[in-house]
Amino acid sequence: MNIKLHASALAAVLFVAGCSGYQPAPPAFHQATTKPYVLDAGDSVRITVFEQEALTNTYAVDQSGYISFPLVGAVAARGHTVQQIEGELATKLRNGYLRDPDVSVQVDRYRPIFVMGEVGAAGQYSYVPGLTVQKAVALAGGYSPRANQTNVDVTRSINGKVLTGRVTTSDPLLPGDTIYVRERLF
Repeated sequence: MNIKLHASALAAVLFVAGCSGYQPAPPAFHQATTKPYVLDAGDSVRITVFEQEALTNTYAVDQSGYISFPLVGAVAARGHTVQQIEGELATKLRNGYLRDPDVSVQVDRYRPIFVMGEVGAAGQYSYVPGLTVQKAVALAGGYSPRANQTNVDVTRSINGKVLTGRVTTSDPLLPGDTIYVRERLF
């Protein structure tokens, strides 16, 4: 009888220990997937200035969050949408460089995602629109035999704050997310 009591106590302790790290995803976590995309370091954009072939090119957002653009210099990109960058560039080009600039900005390459934990090949992977946790795990070689396949922990930067939350495998990802696949308990 005493052995059953100890086994029950051990099972309860393991269950509580396994749940102690649980963090449900905060509301802002899911809301970020429905808002317009904002640029950050590691992204690159294709900027087209119509009838100005010398200015049309692909530009990287540097670690400081800026794009270095000919004629106008550094343009803040971190935390801005592509539409905001279009307006900013048009305004700067209008001030002494071009009469009526027509500027188009598109994301050329998104910053990568990172997949860690119980997967076949943990590492850095290219982000593509529509990427879900399940697809990211597939890119990383699938689950290891010890993986918890129900949900994962995702770390995401939202408005300058780094948040971690537990999500299901069907949840969408954003560029720059870090996915951690935990080991299952049993």
